[in-house]
Amino acid sequence: MRPTSTYRLQLRPAFGFTQAAELVPYLRELGAGAVYSAPMLQAAPGSQHGYNVVDPTRVSADLGGEEGRLALSAALKEQGLDWIVDIVPNHVGVEVPETNPWWWDVLTYGEKSPYARYFDIDWGRGPIRVPVLGEDGEDALSVKDGKLCYHEHRFPISPGTEGGTPTEVHGRQNYRLIDWRRGNSELNYRRFFDVATLAAVRVEDPEIFEATHREILRWVEAGQAQGIRVDHPDGLSDPTAYLTRLRERAGSAWLLAEKILGPDERLPQDWPIAGTTGYEAMREVCGLFIDPAGEDRLTKNAAKFGVPGDLHTLEYESKKLVATTILAAEMTRIAALLPDLTDARDAVIELLCAFPVYRSYLPEGAADLEKAIATATGRAPGLTEPLAAIHRRMLDDPHGELAIRIQQTSGMVMAKGVEDTTFYRYNRFVALNEVGGDPDHFGYSPAEFHAAQTTRLREYPDTMNSLSTHDTKRAEDVRARLAVLSEMPDEFVALLRRWAERYPLRDREFELLAWQNLLGAWPISKERLTDYLFKAAKEAKHSTTWAEPDEEFDASLGTWAQAVLADAEITGFAEQITRWGRHNSLGQKLVQLTMPGVPDVYQGTELWDHSLVDPDNRRDVDFARRRELLTAIDDGLRPEIDDSGAAKLLVVSRALRLRRDRPELFTDYAPLHAEGPAAEHLVAFRRSPGLVVVATRLPLRLHATGGWRDTTLALGEGTYADILTGRPVSGTARLTEVLDTYPVALLVR
Repeated sequence: MRPTSTYRLQLRPAFGFTQAAELVPYLRELGAGAVYSAPMLQAAPGSQHGYNVVDPTRVSADLGGEEGRLALSAALKEQGLDWIVDIVPNHVGVEVPETNPWWWDVLTYGEKSPYARYFDIDWGRGPIRVPVLGEDGEDALSVKDGKLCYHEHRFPISPGTEGGTPTEVHGRQNYRLIDWRRGNSELNYRRFFDVATLAAVRVEDPEIFEATHREILRWVEAGQAQGIRVDHPDGLSDPTAYLTRLRERAGSAWLLAEKILGPDERLPQDWPIAGTTGYEAMREVCGLFIDPAGEDRLTKNAAKFGVPGDLHTLEYESKKLVATTILAAEMTRIAALLPDLTDARDAVIELLCAFPVYRSYLPEGAADLEKAIATATGRAPGLTEPLAAIHRRMLDDPHGELAIRIQQTSGMVMAKGVEDTTFYRYNRFVALNEVGGDPDHFGYSPAEFHAAQTTRLREYPDTMNSLSTHDTKRAEDVRARLAVLSEMPDEFVALLRRWAERYPLRDREFELLAWQNLLGAWPISKERLTDYLFKAAKEAKHSTTWAEPDEEFDASLGTWAQAVLADAEITGFAEQITRWGRHNSLGQKLVQLTMPGVPDVYQGTELWDHSLVDPDNRRDVDFARRRELLTAIDDGLRPEIDDSGAAKLLVVSRALRLRRDRPELFTDYAPLHAEGPAAEHLVAFRRSPGLVVVATRLPLRLHATGGWRDTTLALGEGTYADILTGRPVSGTARLTEVLDTYPVALLVR
């Protein structure tokens, strides 16, 4: 059973089960069909996101414990809302070993621990390497209260190994504390991406699956959770087998995978799930509001800022950078499986950098592997023989260790090389640089969009559709405002050149990213902008990095932020494009909420939200203000498209309520086409004979060329009412009348 819609809540210690339960009546009034919550199992102390679970056998005490969970479940049941839970099967948190009983036991007893096989540890390379030491190294070790300590870090001492200096005690343990900078090259346990404090678990083992999923499945069996969202399935050894087992155990629960699909990629047909968490929908919806006519001008401008012109070459270079540096330990482990091959490590790196998608799924996904082999061989003809040998061995034993590790690792290389490096370097037009995005595809035509929705309805009608998530690099309204720049590239570029002379940064490529994010996120405080630029610069890995920071460049970011925010010309331009950005926001939101699939509303985005990448998008949400505005709308307020964001709340609440109360209206999909001089500015579709959705695209250009005059939309038989305005519409509707209040309309017959 799928919900009619979901509302994502980022649970954390300051906003746990009690606060969520208090919010449930508002979410019911908003129209949400389900609460979709961040992970709820016991996470590391003070965790602000829940993805670093330290004990999967119990609910988080920091969120309110079992009593709080049951109270929230009761509140949801009373209001008729479902509960979709987020789970993290790939890894657990080990940053504070004492809080993770399994990891603590393995550190204590090594291979003799009953939990040793729970983790993916290469015991052939000696004791577990824990990258935690700084400049003072082993000299700062001490023994206190029966534990080996390094500053605030505490580690177990195996029985019978006490006595002697702290260094001598350390040398007897089943682990070795090493310099934190050596972790990327020397780590001997599988981790989540490049995060050494998240250790992978072997859920492919039935016993470990039961241990890590027993609590979650108990909630499902008790009717206290109606759906499960699976985090990062590509990190698992066999995603298909895992999802099949989960489906068997979870019964009819709505099951989704956080799978990032390439532009032409489809989910594996044997995955028994309803769909993904909706990044591909985000790509389509946002692309619909970007003007392809701006591509050439913005491309030439990017070249003047030093942005490489070939995205795919940059992706390759970025993937190779991360493979040979922050993911070097993984390359070493895979190459060790090929001791008989010359240049095995180089061949592995080339292959992993050549995957066109996050990973293949052998034996069915052989085509993606073949593409990667062909690409790698073309780039490195000197590695033809080892690449051919790797290809043959993977196909001969698709469930063997070599095939598993290469497929697990290709997703790591893609995520860190593309999402977290290329997308901070290829700054031609950053509205396209989103998780699941395609920066090379400059906008979607209505025809492309309609074709994608027809496919979605046919193949995955119950998938999730997202517009903002906890992982997006820019919130939906930031992207909506940036889309306006594609309609006015000449004016934007002229201003940008002037500002760049006035406020230069040493890194020109990064400066282009900074300007766009400033305009998209405005109004923004100096502190928020500085924090974002600091993180973005580290991810770009050009002028500064996490491992080797450039203190002078880092300091210049705060100085730059303060200066540009005080410039009235810059902030005035941001204000100028805000009007049209809001039109885009309303359009893309209505489209997302009504297209095939199940729409998700990320917390707070029912009003304007101009957040940037986490942790900026996890700031507190003013729900009291949202309740107040919703009450006013329900009492008859017809909001202006102003700073309050109430116009967006009107669109969200009316669309969600319609999906909840009239689900029979959302069963079909058919494109509608306007007639007249402004027809290209309309996107419209029919979800059933009784429901038509209408939205404006490219609003700035529409305004400049005379608006909707002489442009009409044929609705067919019957009289419709726009539930946003209450206005009746029928026959061949004049868009000057249908869209004179809002740039969108939700027409119910």
